[in-house]
Amino acid sequence: VKLVESGGGLVQPGGSLRLSCAASGLTFSRYVMTWYRQAPGKERELVASTTSDGGSTNYKDSVKGRFTISRDNAKNTVYLQMNSLKPEDTAVYYCNAKQYWDYWGQGTQVTVSS
Repeated sequence: VKLVESGGGLVQPGGSLRLSCAASGLTFSRYVMTWYRQAPGKERELVASTTSDGGSTNYKDSVKGRFTISRDNAKNTVYLQMNSLKPEDTAVYYCNAKQYWDYWGQGTQVTVSS
């Protein structure tokens, strides 16, 4: 199983980024997909998750209305559209796939700074 995140980078406050996580080696449509993040010196936290069919989503309170999680089961890919970014969104963002086991990607750095 392999999860590969992409789309991170440096962005100014108020800007946008779109993260992607491409999955392989698993039946993607059976997995709950979740984006987590971890800032320096802090614990990893859940940002957004989506059910296997994409019919239901869940968000951390501080990103509601700014971030949108979506998935394309035909492309084995989950996305995180991040708008109105704030410095406190700076972190390494990780993709997680969960059914009976957990799988993690290597992470992608997001830095929000002027």
